[in-house]
Amino acid sequence: MNHRYVLRQLAVLLGALSAGLLALGAWSALLAFAFGEEDERSAAAAFAITAGVGLVASGAAWLATRSAPSDLERREALLLVTLTWVLGALLGAGPYFLWAHLTTQGSAAALSFRSPVNCFFESMSGFTTAGSSILTEIGSLPQSLLLWRATTQWIGGLGIVVLFVAVLPSIGAASKRLFAAESVGVSRPGVRPEVRETARVLWIIYSGLTIAAILAMRLAGMNWFDAICHAFTTLATGGYSTRDHSVGGFAPAVQWIVILFMIAGGINFGLYYQLWRKRWREVLGDTELRVYLIAIATLAALATAFLIGRDIITTPGDTVQPGLLGTFRYALFGVCTVQTTTGYATANYDLWPSLLRSALVLLLFVGGCSGSTAGGIKVIRIWIAVRTVAAGVERAFRPNVIRPMRIGNTLINDNLRVEVLTYVLAVIAFWIIGTGLLLAIEAGQNLDATTAGTATIAVFSTVGPGMGRVGPVQNYAWMTDASKILLSLWMLLGRLEIFPVVALLTIRFWRE
Repeated sequence: MNHRYVLRQLAVLLGALSAGLLALGAWSALLAFAFGEEDERSAAAAFAITAGVGLVASGAAWLATRSAPSDLERREALLLVTLTWVLGALLGAGPYFLWAHLTTQGSAAALSFRSPVNCFFESMSGFTTAGSSILTEIGSLPQSLLLWRATTQWIGGLGIVVLFVAVLPSIGAASKRLFAAESVGVSRPGVRPEVRETARVLWIIYSGLTIAAILAMRLAGMNWFDAICHAFTTLATGGYSTRDHSVGGFAPAVQWIVILFMIAGGINFGLYYQLWRKRWREVLGDTELRVYLIAIATLAALATAFLIGRDIITTPGDTVQPGLLGTFRYALFGVCTVQTTTGYATANYDLWPSLLRSALVLLLFVGGCSGSTAGGIKVIRIWIAVRTVAAGVERAFRPNVIRPMRIGNTLINDNLRVEVLTYVLAVIAFWIIGTGLLLAIEAGQNLDATTAGTATIAVFSTVGPGMGRVGPVQNYAWMTDASKILLSLWMLLGRLEIFPVVALLTIRFWRE
């Protein structure tokens, strides 16, 4: 295995992320010295120190490996992708930890970030777009740290490695393997052989949608800072907000815009690529897109029917009884935030009728479309699994019938069906294992099965909030460090879809 080349590319990644931290540190220093933002001084120092350490480590690693042969096989690609996310989370935790130890502020956020495990959890949750948080008093953070939280989710939304494939010429011919290892999923329509060109176009589309979201939110009444942060985390389907009450504290117009861009983030970005190339028919005929939109519309209509005339507890804690349109907005928002794995909240859906809560728990598993910024099993996998089960039922009473499975114009062969069912079973297995481990670790905390089960699948599917003690108005701060480390690993497993990470733990992977 070409370990030196892997280290060299990690050095480039570390240097690029450190440069970004340095830029944020400069902005933080500007706020501190030009506008008298006292707590930004500590934040600026935290960014500068973290960036300095990162740049020194990056330079040393690059110099030590500059003569490494530039070949990258499948195994090296899997190792590089996995280590990229871990290294990114470690570096991203630095500003939180250093700020907490440099600031004179005694807020709950500062006290939380004094723990390195909390900082790593928050950073990993950011980069994987899980959106699970250990923070209370989010608004007490300096603006630069709030922007860094949002930026980690924006970078992680489309993928750290896809970003660097797009902008770094040093990756060269290895870009195809890296893109394949990072861009997990069943299908990605529109991806061309020129991988770097594809990655660049995807990031252009992603950036364009982000700018559109920023402008729309600003026009709806948000200030520029909140609009930027929420656009970053909405398109990334991450869910980090700048407010303790999430999006529930903003005007209904803002909430409608967030709904629109959450749905947009959950759509396969390969379809946007097709629109870029003016292939409208392929987009309109995409089965996964139709199933995704129909599922959202159907569940939102059912949720509205259940909630109409009932009191709704909002995330600011107010009790409201809205009319039909208002009820539909709360219902649609709740369905979209779980289906797209964004994790925002405008209402405490943990208090909704039990049947609705059960439907939302099932949505925790499903997620958005393949090739989107959303997590979960993905709509196309669920659809293939359902069709496979239906075919098995038909064979029970028509054993001689051979009916090929097609989704749109694509023939689904047996190998793909086995691959899909294997992944679905693996998700269920890791959900059971994670829930069991969480119950064992938190045995002294009176952890209930609902909280443990939904926390595990919420971080795995990168939704963030679950039910019970990790519901939409709760957080993960009360858990032990061991549980946070476990859930951080489950975030990584969910973001990279299990197999690339698990492969590193096998003996055969390391054998020549």
